Amino acid sequence: MNDAQDWTAPSTRLLVMRRIQLALIAAPTITTVGLLGAFMGSAGLGGLLALVIAAVALAWERLLHHRIRAWAYAEREDDLLVRRGVMIRRLSVIPYGRMQFVDVTAGPVERMFGLATVRMHTAAAASDARIPGLLAAEAARLRDALAALGEAKAAGL
Repeated sequence: MNDAQDWTAPSTRLLVMRRIQLALIAAPTITTVGLLGAFMGSAGLGGLLALVIAAVALAWERLLHHRIRAWAYAEREDDLLVRRGVMIRRLSVIPYGRMQFVDVTAGPVERMFGLATVRMHTAAAASDARIPGLLAAEAARLRDALAALGEAKAAGL
């Protein structure tokens, strides 16, 4: 992948948000499994299962960290580059003139963290791309810049 570009990564708030979501699932699960093991007469088994779940949660957190670090975008003169992927790295090149519309979405949890996702739509459904975890102001700026560039480049066709 071309690293000579000025890549912009998602906000670190995205990683914080994902870690909190993971903790909200893992902590009660670990506690429940440990308590169930103790109540069923085998505290050792409950503790072992709780440790296994904790290890899985820790591995999942590491994967989240790498997945979020893999996302980035670069604005160039004629197109937008979006890269992603840990095991299978993908680089999407989206010409500004081919964009039909740019969408900014933010669910309730994303809004709590001041984040949004920018999604670019083109005529080819397979070429749609998204950039998650942008600060809301950056997402609005990028949407407006892409819309303006899309109109300018499409007018030249």
